Amino acid sequence: MSCLNSLISGYVSPIGDHSRLFNLGKGRYPIRFQNFHKVCASLSVEPLTSTNATKLGFGSSKELMAAEANLLVGTYNRAAVVIASGKGCTLYDVEGKEYLDMASGIAVNALGHGDEDWVNAVTQKANILTHVSNVYYSVPQLELAKRLVDGSFADRVFFSNSGTEANEAAIKFARKYQWFSNPDEKQPATEFISFTNCFHGRTMGALALTSKEQYRLPFEPVMPGVSFLEYGNIEAAKEAIVRGKTAAVFVEPIQGEGGIYSGTKEFLQSLRDACDAAGALLVFDEVQCGLGRTGYLWAHEIYGVFPDIMTLAKPLAGGLPIGAVLMTNKVASAINYGDHGSTFAGSPLVCNAAVAVFDKVTKPGFLASVTKKGEYLKELLLQKLGGNKHVKEIRGTGLIIGVELDVSASPLVDACRNSGLLILTAGKGNVVRIVPPLVISEQELELGVNIMSKCMSSLDES
Repeated sequence: MSCLNSLISGYVSPIGDHSRLFNLGKGRYPIRFQNFHKVCASLSVEPLTSTNATKLGFGSSKELMAAEANLLVGTYNRAAVVIASGKGCTLYDVEGKEYLDMASGIAVNALGHGDEDWVNAVTQKANILTHVSNVYYSVPQLELAKRLVDGSFADRVFFSNSGTEANEAAIKFARKYQWFSNPDEKQPATEFISFTNCFHGRTMGALALTSKEQYRLPFEPVMPGVSFLEYGNIEAAKEAIVRGKTAAVFVEPIQGEGGIYSGTKEFLQSLRDACDAAGALLVFDEVQCGLGRTGYLWAHEIYGVFPDIMTLAKPLAGGLPIGAVLMTNKVASAINYGDHGSTFAGSPLVCNAAVAVFDKVTKPGFLASVTKKGEYLKELLLQKLGGNKHVKEIRGTGLIIGVELDVSASPLVDACRNSGLLILTAGKGNVVRIVPPLVISEQELELGVNIMSKCMSSLDES
């Protein structure tokens, strides 16, 4: 019996129809969580089956999906799977079907599902202290900040709740830095430069930095003063980065959502040099490519080029919501009390989980194993898929890999899911994005690529 069902059967009165299920949060059936971690620790992880779904008031995943359609705002074009539980790199739906997870919650679950050290960090802190707000100091926040500073170019850290929030903070910090460093200017630099195929988030400031028009157009006017340059175009960047105009340049060292495009040392160094000459800040968005995904702790270490600000999020807390803005003292010196803030950011619970993730990723040999598995994955893909007429390019570094097709990738992604493999799309919908947990084994990688190979025929059938 799963932990969830133990709690339900042990602490919640029997549930009948759907309408009663949604009264759980209103106090009709109180759940006692004081000993949650003790209960979970004593139970083995098993898939939540259709029988369990019936206990929850649903006969099948189809009934659950139908119920959701009447309750949630329709912002997500979800795949027709109801995930119920997971362990390692395996997920289970409510009917008990297994899936090899090579999407990891969009590059979030770096340690897979149910990692013992991560679970212990969460449950231990949940039993002691979950949230106090940033009105007070807390130990886990300081511990995490020290690890991030000691392991990076940065001197200071600001915590947020997500990647888009981290980029919003970076926008504000860049603007404030220009006012601070140019006190005699009536109007210091306020504009930003971003690049084609980039993705920086969905809140209004981060959205303005995101190149895809379908994300921006329905919500315009967004923040003005953003110019989009061709990713990798050194001459265009040198011309566009101007003193008194450009506040900061935002760039992903490796673009994830955009299609797994990697920068070059020459390109990133040209941005560094141009920003220094113009008094602008260089911001690296490593929300998806950072914290070990490339086989390096930070993606920019591949190139030996360092930013003034770096934004992080996805894998940092292993599945709990967190974002972080790392910066030099030069930038931090411009920030005063009240310039920015967040109620939930940097909570003891989430930071304790992030410390567990950071400590595991930085253990000796871990990053080398990511590099080795990434090379093995690319070799497998070249062997099994490279000769297919629809495959244009296989690219990426470490465990962030893209397979570019000459057709939409959706039929392949759907066929793989039906065959028990979870992967993603990227780019213009024609790139298969493979971002598995960093703890995935070579045997699991081989299984995943074999499934992809067998499903390639779906591209012709579509």
